[in-house]
Amino acid sequence: MSSDTPPTSREMPPGPDGLPIVGNYLAFARDPFEFMTETAREYGDIAAWEELDGPIYQLNHPDYIEQVLVQNNQNYIKGQNFQKTLGPITGNGILNSEGAVWRRNRHLIQPAFHPDRIQEYATMMTDSTEAMLEGWDDGETRLVHEDMMTVTLKIVARALFGVDIEDHVHAIGSALEEFMEASESLSNYILPEQIPTPSRRRIRQARERLDAVVYDLIEERRANPGEQNVLAMLFEAEDENGNALSTRQIRDEVVTLLLAGHETTALSLTFTMYALARHPEVESKLVAELDEELNGQTPTMADIPNLTYTEQVVKESMRLYPPVPGIIREPVKPDIIDGYEIPPGATVRMHQWVVHRDPRWYDDPLAFEPERWTDDFEADLPKLAYFPFAAGPRRCIGDRFAMLEAKLILATVYQQFHLELTPGTELDLMATVTARPKNEIPMTVHRR
Repeated sequence: MSSDTPPTSREMPPGPDGLPIVGNYLAFARDPFEFMTETAREYGDIAAWEELDGPIYQLNHPDYIEQVLVQNNQNYIKGQNFQKTLGPITGNGILNSEGAVWRRNRHLIQPAFHPDRIQEYATMMTDSTEAMLEGWDDGETRLVHEDMMTVTLKIVARALFGVDIEDHVHAIGSALEEFMEASESLSNYILPEQIPTPSRRRIRQARERLDAVVYDLIEERRANPGEQNVLAMLFEAEDENGNALSTRQIRDEVVTLLLAGHETTALSLTFTMYALARHPEVESKLVAELDEELNGQTPTMADIPNLTYTEQVVKESMRLYPPVPGIIREPVKPDIIDGYEIPPGATVRMHQWVVHRDPRWYDDPLAFEPERWTDDFEADLPKLAYFPFAAGPRRCIGDRFAMLEAKLILATVYQQFHLELTPGTELDLMATVTARPKNEIPMTVHRR
């Protein structure tokens, strides 16, 4: 917490001691969720320590996070550590790019996520979900994370790029999966980039497999443009010199949107299904709302305003199990937070996992209680005590798309099926760019 008399601006706040050379990397890698939580608990709203790449500052108060992401966002970039993690697969797409390139591409892609356009995706989302459910047999055990990854990948490819990837879903999905798992390796962070570690070889091979499919899809759509979508917009776009975007630039945006457009929603749905199976009273209330509002019909965009409890369930799931458990930024010039100077070269960490579970903002924070999400509760909540989609100019461009998709898929599935956890199944997470299950989540599906 802040002291009564702020320290001198160049003094670092207290933080965990690390080991020689590797600093706190090993402690973080061993259990990142415990490390970030214990750091906040022991050192308060701002903590810091030294690493090989420079000082690390962990911000644990919504006001400080708002300063970085919103109020003083122009002072920060995603930075080298972020590029080192995602760049090998996404290149210079909208998630990674900075400055003029990011502004141009965000402007190009934004119309695809306009509320009017998102409404058009609703039927596509429910059609894809119902096609998935046709393959579910009463009483069988399903790997729900795998199912959610597949259906959300199909949806984003169809909605944003106008392509049916049925024949390529395994190649794309497995390449993205391989990348996410390999990117977790500690060696990626502590060894020089030129050293060809096993994890880096896996990342390179994943990119090669992904590129083989994505470049073919781009050329296929270029030859047969079809409807207006993100891919068509990218074909028509020009760079700052008036030149058409290169195929490599288009590839980077396609891969970025494929990854970002399905990964987090699939994780959110997986976590929600796990939580519902652990809390049958919440599932009963959800199903009662679906029965009353939908009466056995496929949910549509018009039904969304009436599915208030469904939305509360999704919000509470993303609070307790945020698909993105943390965000990093790097200052381009000094900033002052709580009296401490944050210098260029530092890395600023802001963890949804920590803030979303802080008892100052949430009563009984480890409980799964969708009912907490009333209008009054949200009005009283500090702005960035809940930020599953980040905030400010770099807030997730697809947040409305993701929320609509999660609600429609959840409503479609739970109208037809009750999902039961296989005995002994626990949710054990690993932290890459996202929070991912270390093991599959097997669930037995029972037709209602």
